[in-house]
Amino acid sequence: MTSADADAGLLAPGWTGSPAAVATSDTAYLRALLDAEAALTRAQASLGLVPAAAGRAVTSAADAAAGALDVGSLAERARAGGNPVIPLVADLTKAVGTEYGPYVHRGATSQDIMDTATMLVAARTLDLVLADLCRTESTLAGLAAAHRDTVMPGRTLTQHAVPTTFGLKAAGWRSLVLDTRDRLTVVRATLPAQLGGAAGTLAAFTVFRPTEAHAPVDPLALVAAYARELGLHEPELPWHTLRTPIADLAGGLAFAAGALGKIAVDVLTLTRTEIAEVSEGSGGGSSAMPHKANPVRSTLIAAAARRAPQLAATLYGAPTAEDERPAGAWHAEWEPLRDLLRLVGGAARDAVELTRGLRVNVDMMRRHLDLTQGLIVSERLAAELAPVLGRARAGELLTRAARRVHSEGRPLGELLAEEPELQDLDLVDLTDPARYTGCAGVLTDRALERP
Repeated sequence: MTSADADAGLLAPGWTGSPAAVATSDTAYLRALLDAEAALTRAQASLGLVPAAAGRAVTSAADAAAGALDVGSLAERARAGGNPVIPLVADLTKAVGTEYGPYVHRGATSQDIMDTATMLVAARTLDLVLADLCRTESTLAGLAAAHRDTVMPGRTLTQHAVPTTFGLKAAGWRSLVLDTRDRLTVVRATLPAQLGGAAGTLAAFTVFRPTEAHAPVDPLALVAAYARELGLHEPELPWHTLRTPIADLAGGLAFAAGALGKIAVDVLTLTRTEIAEVSEGSGGGSSAMPHKANPVRSTLIAAAARRAPQLAATLYGAPTAEDERPAGAWHAEWEPLRDLLRLVGGAARDAVELTRGLRVNVDMMRRHLDLTQGLIVSERLAAELAPVLGRARAGELLTRAARRVHSEGRPLGELLAEEPELQDLDLVDLTDPARYTGCAGVLTDRALERP
């Protein structure tokens, strides 16, 4: 089996073919590892710790190696040292050549490069996710505005409760997408480079001597230069065992999966054959039933949402990393973190397609409001009749009328119209579900004001 076969995603239709799949592939990780190594040499060159030509030579060799190195070979050789940086450094040093090869990986430890590459992969993937979230929220804003006053049954504990609007539902979905955007934006902006040396003290960098015409360099300046070269945040401390960045990333990604999952499960409910209030624009087919148009986009997003919490749980174990550099703790992060990035990247891709193609069946929503023969507005009637009849009498009358609705199959308004005590009330208005949506319209408008 080749490395390409192993990375094809045969069992992962939720992320296969997505931009995030490319950004988190083995090839992309190799690119990030090489970028981290080249940036380190360039940062050292910018401060006069190595010749300027060394920075250029390592960068050039790294660019060439990105397309030339055998990822499968690196993976196999990684077993000897427990991580892919060790064989990568050997290959890159050889590619740079004898003159500047000694400047590859100078002063760094494997975890410096692995952590930094992981942050680069995360940053590049989050940029893609954030772009998709932007597209999704824009579509949802349009849906919410268009259906501001589209009345539908509100459901609680699986049953009809009181009327709501599809506009408010779509505005709520958009709010979750914006919450996700805001959280991931903060996480993205604070993804740090990693540079601490063997035990997080930067000791190796204190003994480097500057080249000609350069004054002695504070190693902390090197950390800053390294972060600038990579476009990552400058860490306050080396974080080999201070795994806040990993935990924050895990939390943001898990929330993203859940927020998109909420949209998906709502659509899955509303698209059921017996409900059919919405449908996916282009549903998937069935291998056995030609009539079916399955809600595939929602299904894949929901699947991602179910997997994400367990992956995040593994990453939330990262802060309990022993000593100055741990055995096994940071190694355990690589696969679940990449899985999380892929799941969220795929879900964000699918959310764009889902929301853009979503079809809203306004007539079916209206029809469902009448399924309970007016009982969906019983809360309103209880409040309106209490001042007229007294609370106890109003409750007694409505309870009896509700039983008759079920037993006789007659509308609530028709039954109430037979009550002498209610002859002066406009029961047509009081039993119209479209006239009992509370502040749904105002809440939708308010939600849409959020940028």
